[in-house]
Amino acid sequence: MTHTIEQISAECHRILAADPGQAGRQKLCRLLEDVLKDEAFVARYLGDEVGERKVLYEDPELGFCLLGHVYTGARESRPHDHGPSWAIYGQARGVTEMSDYALIEAAQESKPGKVRHVRTYTLTPGMAHLYNEGDLHSPRRTGPTRLLRVEGLNMDKVKRRAYELV
Repeated sequence: MTHTIEQISAECHRILAADPGQAGRQKLCRLLEDVLKDEAFVARYLGDEVGERKVLYEDPELGFCLLGHVYTGARESRPHDHGPSWAIYGQARGVTEMSDYALIEAAQESKPGKVRHVRTYTLTPGMAHLYNEGDLHSPRRTGPTRLLRVEGLNMDKVKRRAYELV
């Protein structure tokens, strides 16, 4: 069955309206894992024209967003969280090496926080992983990747603080 962004956004809305907490977010992970297996969906919504960040849908009532990400080469991000929000990374193509971190010192407006590495694992096509509020992580990509992500709110509108590895 081919999914559409309209169907997926409606199902995300239904799930989060019923349970915006941990259990609802885990249901979203399972939904994304199903969608990521849909070759027609990936081709339609995660094509080259998407670029590194494109909001595919923003829910006017609950505020969550569905985003497409298409990276053409290697890239590594610094440790970060999603501020007051949560995020689900759904791997459609390629491989992302994710690292998780433990907070040592909180970030301040004028000073980066300090973190220590906890673990590293790999996201492969068809996998989705939830990062709750405050979960510190960083993605590393050695080649082209395509992702479908859900953010609890549009992070374009949120100022985040920096973290450094110690």
